[in-house]
Amino acid sequence: MTSDKAQATPTVRLRSDGPVDKDTLDYARAKVDAVVSRPGLPAVTGEVRIVRAARHAEHPWLATADLRVGGHQVVVLAEEATGREVVDKLQDRLRRQTDKAAHAWDDGHRAAAPPWRGGRQSA
Repeated sequence: MTSDKAQATPTVRLRSDGPVDKDTLDYARAKVDAVVSRPGLPAVTGEVRIVRAARHAEHPWLATADLRVGGHQVVVLAEEATGREVVDKLQDRLRRQTDKAAHAWDDGHRAAAPPWRGGRQSA
């Protein structure tokens, strides 16, 4: 069973597969919103998926995120034993990767090439 939970952040879709409870989805929505709605980030779009597989004994919870931050793709994967643990790990990894993408974004401007790569000499 797949359910869609597009609430506070319409550009980032939250989906679930398997027997994922509402509390875990609400917790995931709050954590994802906290990462993607930070000031200074370019436009963020994409999908986060929370999966609970009954057959996996050690790490039945899986969370994946496939987002576009500005012009950069961010893909994050987390596996844990509980729903809260997987969401917390996903949030940590997502924050780190979105920070990297936002730093590289810089309004589409790139740093000038160094002189040994054909860039201009500074005066």
